[in-house]
Amino acid sequence: MDFRHTPVLLEETIQHLNIRPDGIYLDGTLGGGGHSIEICRRLNAGGRLVGIDQDADAIRAAAERLSGYQDRVTIVRDNYRNFKSILDELTIKSVDGILLDLGVSSYQLDHADRGFTYRVDAPLDMRMDDRQTKTAKDILNTYTEKELSRILWEYGEERFAKSIAYHIVKYRSEKVIETTEELNTIIRNSIPSKFRNEKGHPSKQTFQALRIELNRELEVLSESIDGMIESLNHHGRLCIITFHSLEDRIVKNAFRKNENPCICPPDFPVCTCGGTSMGHVLTRKPVVPKEEEQKNNPRSKSSKLRVFERIISHERGVADAE
Repeated sequence: MDFRHTPVLLEETIQHLNIRPDGIYLDGTLGGGGHSIEICRRLNAGGRLVGIDQDADAIRAAAERLSGYQDRVTIVRDNYRNFKSILDELTIKSVDGILLDLGVSSYQLDHADRGFTYRVDAPLDMRMDDRQTKTAKDILNTYTEKELSRILWEYGEERFAKSIAYHIVKYRSEKVIETTEELNTIIRNSIPSKFRNEKGHPSKQTFQALRIELNRELEVLSESIDGMIESLNHHGRLCIITFHSLEDRIVKNAFRKNENPCICPPDFPVCTCGGTSMGHVLTRKPVVPKEEEQKNNPRSKSSKLRVFERIISHERGVADAE
């Protein structure tokens, strides 16, 4: 199966990146290169794009898709959490824009062997990087009932987390849980029948939670945002597309903190904590897909784009004058 992934909020993201033809841009979630190729089309010979992805299939697909721009593209197989060391190796001190398109790709969902989807019976894998040895199967068969309940509640916001965790442990006491359909069965038997299809497929939130736990998705995101903002040039922009409330909350709070890091009491006449603003949030409300995009690509429905613009303090006076 070809690596295909329809980039969501493409037009809006490219617009907010405000691409300079000679600028340097980082795509931390390269995927099939859908966003990146539009960035490349706006770069001249002096521009540069660095694309990062941990999925081998994505790297191959993006390399082919971006082959016409080899003179200005560098592709690296890694986790975007390591973006700073990657830029250092490329002797890039700062960039003009960074993009993160979070979540799982259409290819990963549709490719049964990857084990990301609850709609096809397949081995319980869910690794975004197949160099990693730990899989979703390991989580299901080794985590304690308390640990399973915690991740289902925290990462899947699953109201029946305790029941599902209990039934997982009960099932595996007799047989190792190996396939997505086995897990589907366990989940169905853990949820009262009147609630099973209340929010779509009953396995959706559990699969999300397992994927997030296995790939450390929220941890990686939380640890990366501040550093990415610091790596932006003056007026550089960080665009992040999220697909569920947990990601969006992290981005929203991190952007807000970088815009206003002051921790002084509200009644203090002058800031004494030394917190310096890194810039400002350009999207007070997240950008969401237009009705037409949601119709053409149902997987875009839950996506949200938030954008932060870096304003370097010693240049703020110049920027304001402009």
